Amino acid sequence: MSEEATLDEFVDRDEKESNQSKPVTDELEQEQFGPFTLSTPGEWTAKRLGDIKQLITRGKQPTYDDDGVPVINQECIYWNGWHFENLRYLDAEVAEDWKDKYFPQKGDIILNSTGQGTLGRAQVYPDNERRAIDSHVTLLRTTDELSPYFHRYFLESYLGQALLYSMCVNGSTGQIELSKTRLDLQPIPLPPLEEQRKIASVLYNVDQAIQKTEETIGQLDRTRKGIEQDLLSRGISSTGSLREEDEIEYKSSWVGKIPLDWEVRQYEELITKSSVGIVVKPSQYYDNSGSIPILRSKDIGRDGIVDGNFKYMTEESNKENPSSQVHTEDVITVRSGDPGLSCVVSHQYNGVNSADLLISTPGPELNSHFAAMWINSFAGRKQIDRFQAGLAQKHFNLGALRKLRIAVPSLEEQTRIVDTVASVTDDIAQENSYLNQLKRLKQGLMQDLLSGKIRTHDKDIEILDEVAQHG
Repeated sequence: MSEEATLDEFVDRDEKESNQSKPVTDELEQEQFGPFTLSTPGEWTAKRLGDIKQLITRGKQPTYDDDGVPVINQECIYWNGWHFENLRYLDAEVAEDWKDKYFPQKGDIILNSTGQGTLGRAQVYPDNERRAIDSHVTLLRTTDELSPYFHRYFLESYLGQALLYSMCVNGSTGQIELSKTRLDLQPIPLPPLEEQRKIASVLYNVDQAIQKTEETIGQLDRTRKGIEQDLLSRGISSTGSLREEDEIEYKSSWVGKIPLDWEVRQYEELITKSSVGIVVKPSQYYDNSGSIPILRSKDIGRDGIVDGNFKYMTEESNKENPSSQVHTEDVITVRSGDPGLSCVVSHQYNGVNSADLLISTPGPELNSHFAAMWINSFAGRKQIDRFQAGLAQKHFNLGALRKLRIAVPSLEEQTRIVDTVASVTDDIAQENSYLNQLKRLKQGLMQDLLSGKIRTHDKDIEILDEVAQHG
């Protein structure tokens, strides 16, 4: 299966080939594991993890050092891959006394074991480098009946996560721990090994496409930041080209060196109004029957409002809270969470409400997108950090927003700067759209392939070397 294949293409091929070769079985069988029932194709089996394990062990708590033997902690393990840049270190002499079971082998599954939202993330150990695991991480080593990549994708699936959190977890929310004893009892579907590998290869291909797309987005974002830095310090000529250094007369200013013809103004001089979203108990307005979104800090991205899992209020509540409404071309700024993160309100969110966000309306001398760009820039965030210095809980107040100093070129030049950056922003938006498609594809494939709803046993799917070498 190629990285470009879609779920529809996979399903279409499944239907066409099913007319030519009858599947082994069309029936799903149910197996009971405590309160859970697994429905799987007849030739699949299901076993408890404890029956097919070689080793299940939690790591050991190290005394960390500046260098030595790398130690895998929870910040190294995410669903999008390994993050070995977050390794910590154990003194090499101390590590000599640690047992072999605390050092993963290639093909082991390494699983985060504590914390709501953290517990359950898993990856397959990719090499034979000598690294230890700390006490917040669990190592799983199974027999040859179970492909570690198949198991890792099962753990990521909705069913796998539901089983982990319901059967294998001790403790209350925020203080939860993965129970090694209960992990032994977790049921695992077991297709024939070749089919496990085919399923894992399909999902691994999609993961690779996701990773490449994320890398592309990262490269584009770095390019955009470089372009913005140049434009916000050098400007752009009327011909649309970046001003050359030797063509610019500079002046020193409160925000650094800027072109001579630019002004430094306080933000409050450039806006017509400003307000704060609902701060005191915004949850009192949440109403599942409502139709008006309530924007929160998690809904804000630098490229606009993230269309996600909104909370809603009724139209009546919205009318009762006019000062927290946002309108087209307003700049909205995060107050708590990622203080200072800003974007411009697009027309589709005109008139919706907000909670714990700062709302400002640029006047005739300030382009809204230029304003958001400046607040998000290095110069803007440096001022925001200064306003937060000494605060126990980081947040950005409306008074501090009004006091921000902005280097302001003419409105025409602001527009040229915004338009120049927009081309890169459009590329990022396209890549993000493709990334979301891939993520939806992966979720659909995990649900269908790991349950046997869509079969791979009779499909011409190449088993990837990476998957085949790991069980």
